[in-house]
Amino acid sequence: MVSPAIALAFLPLLLTLIIRYRYFFVLFYRAVLIRIWKDCVTGLSREERAFQYVLTHATPGDPDSILDTFDVWCSKVEFISNIGPKKGKILDRLLMEHSPLTVLELGAHCGYSTVRIARSLPLGARLYSIEMDQRNAAIAEKVIRLAGFDDDTVELIVNPSDEVIPQLRSDYNLERLDFVFMDHWKKCYLPDLQMLEGSGLLGKGSIILADNVLFPGAPKFLRYIRKSGLYEWKIHRAMLEYSKGIRDGMAELVYQGIK
Repeated sequence: MVSPAIALAFLPLLLTLIIRYRYFFVLFYRAVLIRIWKDCVTGLSREERAFQYVLTHATPGDPDSILDTFDVWCSKVEFISNIGPKKGKILDRLLMEHSPLTVLELGAHCGYSTVRIARSLPLGARLYSIEMDQRNAAIAEKVIRLAGFDDDTVELIVNPSDEVIPQLRSDYNLERLDFVFMDHWKKCYLPDLQMLEGSGLLGKGSIILADNVLFPGAPKFLRYIRKSGLYEWKIHRAMLEYSKGIRDGMAELVYQGIK
């Protein structure tokens, strides 16, 4: 049994750790504990609960209303790792600056970033959004159509990215990707990027924007883009979406081609 004196000696260390990592404890509570409890109580997934909230509070056909409603739910009710409004403005700006005609999204999740991208596209552009989880894809499909985007603007592809990317030329008649947004499993960032390079779909000036490269982090992806010589790149530093005190960032890559 630990004596009171020893326990008291460790108390300052314990308090220091709690204070230092308080934001991570809050995130764990919001993202994990609340989710487990509400999954059991409601019998619905977190994404299904988010969609129910959006369906009852947002204006159909209004992408801004749908995004704002998602933001309220994710900041006030439950945590979902969408790109969020602050980092979302970086995505919005890049889309407005480059006006891409062919966009690939890796990781639709429940459709937040898909709607955010689609609303910023120029007339005649097309977004191909990949989501491997069938339940999440079903919700994303509802959110996308609720926002007013049809199949001519957004095509949702339900399959793992490593199966879809090699088929983009043959099955979807793509010749070039102007813009790629990555927000799926971080361990997939590097192999999917290399697969895109090998597919020949990246041309000089193609933009790749990858979220959450600092937290949870994609260290192998970052090491590769530093050493490859194929990209001009920068990190847009920001806080983790719907959180305080947790530093994150987005990697912006501009493909320069093989030198």
